[in-house]
Amino acid sequence: MPSARPRVLYVTDLAYQARGRRYCDEDIHLTAQLREEFDLALCHPLDAAALLDAFDAVVVRNSGPVLAYQAAYEEFRARALRTGAPVYNQLTGRADMTGKQYLIDLTAAGMPVIPTVDRAAHLDRLPPAERYVVKPRLGADSIGLRVLSAGELSGLADGDVLVQPYVDFRYEVSFYFVDHDFQYALYAPDPERRWRLEPYQPTVEDLEFARRFIDWNGIEHGIQRVDACRAPGGELLLVELEDLNPYLSLDALPDAARDAFVAAFRASLRRFLAAA
Repeated sequence: MPSARPRVLYVTDLAYQARGRRYCDEDIHLTAQLREEFDLALCHPLDAAALLDAFDAVVVRNSGPVLAYQAAYEEFRARALRTGAPVYNQLTGRADMTGKQYLIDLTAAGMPVIPTVDRAAHLDRLPPAERYVVKPRLGADSIGLRVLSAGELSGLADGDVLVQPYVDFRYEVSFYFVDHDFQYALYAPDPERRWRLEPYQPTVEDLEFARRFIDWNGIEHGIQRVDACRAPGGELLLVELEDLNPYLSLDALPDAARDAFVAAFRASLRRFLAAA
């Protein structure tokens, strides 16, 4: 059972350099709020496996792309699952937490995602396009992403990369959830400036779209970000479902919305500890 004042290990890489974002600022703000009711210690993702047994729960936040420390993450995940250590987000996620296979599976299931395949033999399953996006199956943060012509695809789609038709979208929009509760949405009006974000007021249809993926993923306790693009035809298509350590872009929110998110996060973490 958790102690009267729970001990939380907060996993973050404060030195991670992201394009257009300062991950460290977000975690400094969040941990300052969490310290009001939790005994908190910060650690780098490389140290998480060795430390997790000493805490009531582990919160994985801005720990950077797993690709940079794949072996350490797999050790942490295996140890947590073996010992039953409570990890937030819960390790039951089916999306980015386990790689990009879900984009292929959702494509096959007819879900509203950017069509995705991983083999040259399956390129005929994609809509015809002049250009294609190619990215590593285990990639993140646009690492290794390339835009290629159809003639340049030969020999690339061998199971280690994903291939998608290039979508000339109008804008990208992200929907942020704590547990199954929608918190806020942000969008990038200029497609060339992905992280120049502004508050976005979603329609009922927008939220139905986003909730469809939250429900599919089934995480009961955690923070998730549904990234989508507005296709030329007006429909939303899933770009990715970030269910491991989504950056929250809290600096793009007005104070009241940021405070409301932090309150929801703290309440979710209390519920998670109570159920652990």
